Amino acid sequence: MKSNIDIEAELQDLTCLYDITRELASSGDLSECLEKSMEILASSKGMENGTVTIINPLTSKLEIEVAYGLTAEGRKRGKYQIGEGITGRVVATGEPIIVPHISEEPLFLNRTRSRGDISHQNRSFLCVPIKDGKQVIGALSVDRIYESGIDDQAQKDLQFLIVLSSLIAQTAHRIQIVNREQENLRLENLKLKRELSEKNRIDEFIGNSSRMQEVYEMVYRVVDSNATVLLRGESGTGKSLVAKALHYNSRRKEKPFIVVNCSALPETLLESELFGHEKGAFTGATERKIGRFEKAEGGTLFLDEIGEISTSVQVKLLNVVQERCFQRLGSTTSIECDVRLVTATNRDLEQAVTDKKFREDLYYRLNVFPIYMPPLRERRTDILLLAEFFLEKFARENNKTIRRISTSAIDMLIQYHWPGNVRELQNCIERAVLICDDDSIKAIHLPPTLQTSDGMPGDKPLSLTAAVERFEKDLIIDGLKKNNGNQTKTAKYLDTSLRIINYKIHQYNIDPKNYKLQMNK
Repeated sequence: MKSNIDIEAELQDLTCLYDITRELASSGDLSECLEKSMEILASSKGMENGTVTIINPLTSKLEIEVAYGLTAEGRKRGKYQIGEGITGRVVATGEPIIVPHISEEPLFLNRTRSRGDISHQNRSFLCVPIKDGKQVIGALSVDRIYESGIDDQAQKDLQFLIVLSSLIAQTAHRIQIVNREQENLRLENLKLKRELSEKNRIDEFIGNSSRMQEVYEMVYRVVDSNATVLLRGESGTGKSLVAKALHYNSRRKEKPFIVVNCSALPETLLESELFGHEKGAFTGATERKIGRFEKAEGGTLFLDEIGEISTSVQVKLLNVVQERCFQRLGSTTSIECDVRLVTATNRDLEQAVTDKKFREDLYYRLNVFPIYMPPLRERRTDILLLAEFFLEKFARENNKTIRRISTSAIDMLIQYHWPGNVRELQNCIERAVLICDDDSIKAIHLPPTLQTSDGMPGDKPLSLTAAVERFEKDLIIDGLKKNNGNQTKTAKYLDTSLRIINYKIHQYNIDPKNYKLQMNK
């Protein structure tokens, strides 16, 4: 028959196991729940230095996953080979061990140095394997002081730790499965994002930068909507291309796409151009004119430079946006219209509203879905893609065989601040193609603005020596590419000696091996 002391001890063990099980089940972080479990062991059972050691699958070494009260430095020192020391032997054999007095056990390494000088300590060490099925994945160990020496209580503690190690193994297995599923979900999410990114791509656009991905996403979201779109951004950033993409990727693509540059027409002509007029509406109106709103029926009307329109035209445009109807000049008949309105401006409309130069009510009507086009200097990773696209386009148009852009020219393109944005880059490459008589665009073919300090604010102009070195290096790399990395042929191609070529290759840290198999590319 069990004594009251035995019953009380069993209840204490059950309470301790319950508290630990609750911690293990409530956390998705293995180290966190093990840390709390070792803390419960110390407070409830007097088991100190509770340590969980796990086999690192990459190094096959035993490493401390968690150790209650142990410093980070001690954890780093606590690494063992399988079979090394008491813990290593438990993992190797899969059998639990009790060391009655660690001070008398030569196999006890005390590598973590957490116990100080163990030579005078009457401390016992209990270690049990952690098994996932039949496979040993680590060990659980504790220190315990038995006042009366090793007795039945030590065996009971060992059995308690074996049960606990089983719970730890199940928890580690569960968290591993959860982490694997989360990683799979993360990878699947990345895959879906990449697919969505490709789906959102606009064929007319070149660019993979994060800023352009944002533009693609915005276009994708609004493309089939009837909402008015306001394209914002500096001149030359591609606002007109986005307007076309909004039309030709929408349900209205079979209907007209009409463009009006509001800054190119005076006020009187702009009003007539937008809304049309009747015969005799004003001097010179010899016949009825159909306006752009009527011509765009069912399709898209793109009003570029919307910030330049006069106040009187703003009033009439506001009425069209609000009521979806308008009147020709000289007519009292209202004409209903079904037109998708896309506008664009490089002006600060908010400031124009403050200055009373742009109607506030019209601003809010137009600014339903703004899309900001980033300047080229904010999407530098796209510069080379755009340059190569324009190179191929203009080389084809001019019947030239220009295959590449040299390294020095690429450096200049990347460093330049592009105040004219993509349009300036396009013009720059077109000019380079026209004056280039070789098969590659070099730095000398680029406009002077890219080769001076004016083109790169804050940078010092190249010295003569640096410019010559850059030119020499570019010539040598170009020669190596044409001659498949062969230095002798490169020397002959550049009309110099092999000794000079070898010297220059060493001086500029050029590796000819990098240019093998690149001939004719």
